[in-house]
Amino acid sequence: MILKIKKIQFLFFLFILLTSCGSRSETSTIRQAYQAGQKAAVVAVAISGNENAYIFSVRVLSPDTGCNQYANWWEVLSENGDLIYRRILGHSHVNEQPFTRSGGSVAVTKDQVIIVRVHMNTSGYGTKTFRGSVAVGFVAFETDKDFALNLENQNPLPSGCAF
Repeated sequence: MILKIKKIQFLFFLFILLTSCGSRSETSTIRQAYQAGQKAAVVAVAISGNENAYIFSVRVLSPDTGCNQYANWWEVLSENGDLIYRRILGHSHVNEQPFTRSGGSVAVTKDQVIIVRVHMNTSGYGTKTFRGSVAVGFVAFETDKDFALNLENQNPLPSGCAF
């Protein structure tokens, strides 16, 4: 059991290290495209934990300017667009781009195909998402701009922005 925990901790550390040292040109390209449209993008997803109780670490790139414009949540959806989990982001990340935030416990099976996406308080959902499963991993995926828009007003919702 201790070996399994250490392996998960090592993999999580490796994910953070690799994503923080990731391709600046790729990040710059996404940043330029998304700042023009004021959208946020998911740029990486890592998962730890056990089936039906996973912890997701989601790396987000967003054109935050402060509480007037910031990524205010990321969420996990079924392929059909049903909300499985939402991680509220309580403040802007102006000087921390891209940034990673974890959340869970997320009740999905290892083989369940899901989509992870991010939302901006001013411009709604970005279409740069990640799709996959715990069993096979996650890859960058472009959703339709109208995918599951009905979730924008579904609870839980942020109660404000700290800074």
